[in-house]
Amino acid sequence: MMVEKFEYLSKILMETFEEVGQKNPLGEVADYIPELSKADPECFGVSLVDLSGKSVGYGDFEKKFSIQSITKVFSLSLCLGHFGEKIFKRVNREPSGNPFNSLVQLEKENGIPRNPFINAGALVISDMLLDIFDDPKQGYLDFLQDISNNDNLSYNPKIFTSEKENKERNAALAYFMKSYGNINNDVDRLLDFYFFQCAIEMNTMELALAFRFLANHGLVPHSKNRVLTASQAKRINALMLTCGFYDEAGDFSYRVGLPGKSGVGGGVVAILPQNFSICSYSPVLNKQGNSTKSIQLLEMFTSNSGESIF
Repeated sequence: MMVEKFEYLSKILMETFEEVGQKNPLGEVADYIPELSKADPECFGVSLVDLSGKSVGYGDFEKKFSIQSITKVFSLSLCLGHFGEKIFKRVNREPSGNPFNSLVQLEKENGIPRNPFINAGALVISDMLLDIFDDPKQGYLDFLQDISNNDNLSYNPKIFTSEKENKERNAALAYFMKSYGNINNDVDRLLDFYFFQCAIEMNTMELALAFRFLANHGLVPHSKNRVLTASQAKRINALMLTCGFYDEAGDFSYRVGLPGKSGVGGGVVAILPQNFSICSYSPVLNKQGNSTKSIQLLEMFTSNSGESIF
């Protein structure tokens, strides 16, 4: 991206951030995982990174938070890069239209999750990842550290413990799918690995850097390592556009016009292919579990800059 264009986008982002920052978002900080409820509702930050490495951040852009369901994009990328299209024999590719932890839809569809970005789908993907690594947690961290060029990434043990102590819904999903033969590994081991992924802490700059390979046809810009083929990167971007925001995916696409993924920790990441990645953080969530301010920010940014896939 030319310097002049990046400076133009940075200016629009700063103005948008300041305007949205003055608003009081409707919603609540997530509390179904007790440790998440301790997040400061006043925190608000954003980072923008282009493929050449130019970056800018505003507000609390260096504040770390648990990435929660954003991790599902990394898991899917790692799994698709290893197994290829055969993963879609165990998880579908359609929007769910239901809450991210719904059991009802899973029962109707015989233990096959609707997509990899709802909890059931992410559990199936994690089950596959357990078969790749001797030490899955370290293997997963190594992958994140490579794509983000950051050897200091880790997880929050308090968030991890809080998730394990409130595991009933995810355990129900996993055992239900195991009854259909769609989970191969021990459920407790699977949940331990899944909660570890969700408890990984990053800030908006780190997440924006980590997502750049999806804006670059599957190639990590700083290392030139290929994580995915161009076709695979296209498919993950398509899934983010259609399924990345639970039962609000259609509205996010309508309002923002970028592929992206949210997490109940308050983060939202989006990419514009061949251009940039952007990440915003605000822990106040709407009823669908998505960050209210972050979505407002991204909608205004794409509208004011004219930068979207449409």
